[in-house]
Amino acid sequence: MRRPVTAHIGTKVALAVAAAAVSVSAATGVLVHRVTAADQLATARSELDQRLLSAAYDYAAARKSLARLNPPDLPAPVARAVRHGVRVTWLRDGTLWAATQVSDGEVLALSRSYAPETRSLAALDRTLAVVGVAATVLVSLAGLLLGVRMGRRARAAARTAERIANGDLDARVRPGGRDEIARLSAAVDTMADALGARLEAERRVTADIAHELRTPVAGMSTAVGLLPPGPATDLIGRSVKNLRSLVEDVLEVARMDAQVAVAETEERQVSAMVRRAVAGLDQVEVRVAADMVVTTDPRRVERILTNLASNALRHGAEPVLVEVDGPVVRVRDHGEGFPPDLLAVVHTSGPQRFRTTAAGTGTGLGLTIAVGQARLLGARLTFRNRPEGGAEAVLTLPDPS
Repeated sequence: MRRPVTAHIGTKVALAVAAAAVSVSAATGVLVHRVTAADQLATARSELDQRLLSAAYDYAAARKSLARLNPPDLPAPVARAVRHGVRVTWLRDGTLWAATQVSDGEVLALSRSYAPETRSLAALDRTLAVVGVAATVLVSLAGLLLGVRMGRRARAAARTAERIANGDLDARVRPGGRDEIARLSAAVDTMADALGARLEAERRVTADIAHELRTPVAGMSTAVGLLPPGPATDLIGRSVKNLRSLVEDVLEVARMDAQVAVAETEERQVSAMVRRAVAGLDQVEVRVAADMVVTTDPRRVERILTNLASNALRHGAEPVLVEVDGPVVRVRDHGEGFPPDLLAVVHTSGPQRFRTTAAGTGTGLGLTIAVGQARLLGARLTFRNRPEGGAEAVLTLPDPS
């Protein structure tokens, strides 16, 4: 099952870069605003204070100046501070004051509007806002491009890993670059190479063992025919027959793994193939709801159905029902159903050969061969547990219509 990788690495990178850009722009704007405001105020206070000193000298020399004596609109805090011998500069309500005490105890004061500095600071804020927005947009676009590129590379690595997990061992990422995503992609490719080599070695060993076993098993079959009739001979004969069937199953799996098996198709009636498949199995009932003729490999279809019915008899409970509904064939039993851990594996990578579940029950090669044969025929084979109880395997053959 595919999982979205992109929830989303590209979007997350873009959002992170945009958030960082907004934070930096805002912090820079606030810092520049405060530094500029403090510098403007210090400069204005210094200039007005110098003018006040010049006015005090003019007052002492009885010369005219712009300063006023005891102005009625002088703020009370300024007047109190001056009368205590402090020369004061004071900004309040958009007016900058400078005041000092002259020799006769009078208060000499100057004032001017602080509006030019306020307008200048407002213009600076607008400029900072425009520059900040532009920088944020540009950095966010760059982050988006970087995030999209990273997301695309991560999705490519994820898709390749999913293809490898689904059996496509030739899939490769072929990474570029030297960052962490490139290392991850290279690790995926290395994993695929190692997995492919290991599976190929397993296939060769499986095929070689099964091939080497055919000769002694054939000799055992011949030897059984020379034994005198009796219960012991029958028991040995059944065991040898089961062993021969197992060897043939292993060879069949090896051929499918090596992808050398070829389907030989012809037109056959679905119900006829079903009846031939279960002819030797007791306690198997066949029902035909709707019949049709399909183009397929009848030997492989019958092998699939035989394995499914045998598996139902072996691991389920009688009776086993095989229902034909057009191109769909359902094999049902009345047992406890498939183990949950087996269904979890079936729905992801298919049945595993010689697999033993947590409950101690095995699946052998039957389901493995059935799934492999269905894949070769272009059919679909699904497994589930019925709500009313029992296991159900559904084979859907390609519909010629």
